[in-house]
Amino acid sequence: MAGDVQVEVVETAADEAQLETLALLLRQELLLLDVHAVEPHQEGDAPEGSKGGLAAVAGLLSVSLAPGLQALGSVIVVIREWVRRGGANRTVKLTVDGDVIELTGATGEMQQQLVDAFVRRHTGVDA
Repeated sequence: MAGDVQVEVVETAADEAQLETLALLLRQELLLLDVHAVEPHQEGDAPEGSKGGLAAVAGLLSVSLAPGLQALGSVIVVIREWVRRGGANRTVKLTVDGDVIELTGATGEMQQQLVDAFVRRHTGVDA
């Protein structure tokens, strides 16, 4: 598998600044993996007077995976652990080719089955 994974951090009652901070903390952990890049997701025009051409979306990251690597499973493992440490109010949504999975702080066999199916659809390999 090669391509981009969109990672959206959601936390109950968090404002845009808090979501941006949470996304940057998650980004630091994801950068420890064998991925091409982890960058704030950008879309639309940046606010007038800013230096960038596109506006970053609070809480949203784009993860570029290397071709031929089974990095998606590693990304999911890191995100699940990060979400678990964050408590019940934190969720991360992963999107690959329009397919979305939500990872929550919940533990259990059902969530593992959903993760395994998601990884298989996009890599052909179990997590």
